[in-house]
Order: sequence, then structure tokens, then C-alpha cells
Amino acid sequence: MDGPIVRPYAMVRGRTRSEGYWFDLVAFVVAVVDTLDHRMDMQPEHRAILVLCNVPRPVGELAARMYLPVGVVRVLLGDLLMVSAIRVQEPADPNARPGIQMIREVLEGLRAL
Repeated sequence: MDGPIVRPYAMVRGRTRSEGYWFDLVAFVVAVVDTLDHRMDMQPEHRAILVLCNVPRPVGELAARMYLPVGVVRVLLGDLLMVSAIRVQEPADPNARPGIQMIREVLEGLRAL
């Protein structure tokens, strides 16, 4: 696939960020609809995101597969999120993960079984 013919900033009408949401590069996005019908003025890039997201995909992978800058993809995702066309699963909070000591204790407990 060749790169876009339209300049990326033109695709998103000069917007540099989505309204009210920041998409982490490793956040997974999944489409919850096949089409948007008349919910918004859908561009070909919006359609492409819905097709790619028929299975959960990280934001960074979407940008790579679409040959678009991540900032542009984030704006397009924001459009889709505003009309409830996608669902986003943020990465786990690193502070909520168990520490190394806890993992060692669990491993020792399992070995004792």
C-alpha cells in the first residue's frame, strides 16, 4: 500500500489531538460496530480503522499498518470513540502489578505443592 495522497494534517482538518482522550501507543482498540451509518462524517481512514480493529490492535500497530503518523491516528480514533464505534483497553498500570518479592513467594508456594 502506498502512503496517503492527502497530507495527514488535512485528513484531520488540522487537529493535533483528540478531544478529551489520550491514546497510549500500547492501548488496544477494538471496533464495536461494522459501519458508522450516519453518526458522523466518516472518512476512508475511519473505515480502515474499523476494518483493522475487527480484532483488538494496539494504537502503534494501527499507525504502522495505515502508514500514518501516530498523532493523526489518535485524532481519528478520538472521532470514533466519540460516537461509540470503538472500545479502548488501556495497558495495565505498572504500579498495580505485583512486585518481584510477591512473585517469588508465589513461585515458592507453588513449588511446595
